[in-house]
This record gives sequence, C-alpha cells and structure tokens, in this order.
Amino acid sequence: TDAYSHKIVGFYLSEDLSAKGPLKALKMALTGNPDCKNLIHHSDRGVQYCCDEYVKLLQDNTIKISMTENGDPLENPLAERVNGILKSELLEEVFVDFKIAQQAIAVACSTYNHLRPHGSIDNLKPVEAHQITGELNKRWKNYYQINKQKRRR
Repeated sequence: TDAYSHKIVGFYLSEDLSAKGPLKALKMALTGNPDCKNLIHHSDRGVQYCCDEYVKLLQDNTIKISMTENGDPLENPLAERVNGILKSELLEEVFVDFKIAQQAIAVACSTYNHLRPHGSIDNLKPVEAHQITGELNKRWKNYYQINKQKRRR
C-alpha cells in the first residue's frame, strides 16, 4: 500500500507463509510503479520479509527497508487499516475454494482503489490521489502518535 495515496499497489493471496506470496506482491508493485523514487518498504518482522531473496529484491531496486520495532500492529497503522477495510467491507464471505478467494481479493483491491473515497486523502479515491502530487488534506488524527508523544513528556 502506498502511504501517500493509500493505493494498494501490490497484492497476492498465498496458500502458505513462504516468501513466494510477498515476492509476487512486491514484483506487482514494482511493475506498476516503475518510475517511483525514494521508496521505503515498511513491514512487520515476518520471516518472509527478512529472507534473502526478498531483501535482495528491495536492495536491487534501491528501496529502503523499514520494519516495526517489536511487531506491534500499531506501528504500521496504514497496513492494519487497509487490511481491516478489505476484511470488513469487501471480503465478508467465507471462501471454500482458493481460486475464488484469489479472484475475490483482486476484485476487493480494485474496488478499494477505484471506488472508495478516503477521508485521510482529501476524500479522494486512492487511484486519484496516486496521480497527483503535493500535500493532501488529512481529515483524521493519528491517536496512536498523539498518545505516544504524550507518554514521552
């Protein structure tokens, strides 16, 4: 997911937790955004994101690597929010067939990107926000960051 536009730029539903799925998702993101510069890849510390092949693909594309400190989901709120929206709004059914689930994920990601406006990106749809530059009016507060700053004082 692109942090600026909230566009899902790469996805893949895998049958296991190997690096195969994340590698396919990353390759999709790179293919769809060939001119992007100064990228940062942020993830949890899952073994699939730490494996040699995945790290090498990031490094080969000069993408900076960022990982959560302790695996706290609140350290990657955008990913948690996007996954929550996909699960609660766009993928409510239970799938008995893997291929059908893969197709449903593709439809859900397309719906999310092309049809769903977001208050956090000036009420634009992610594909619209992805095509512009400049500051977007964020219509929400990051309560996690606010509380974290208060605790530090």
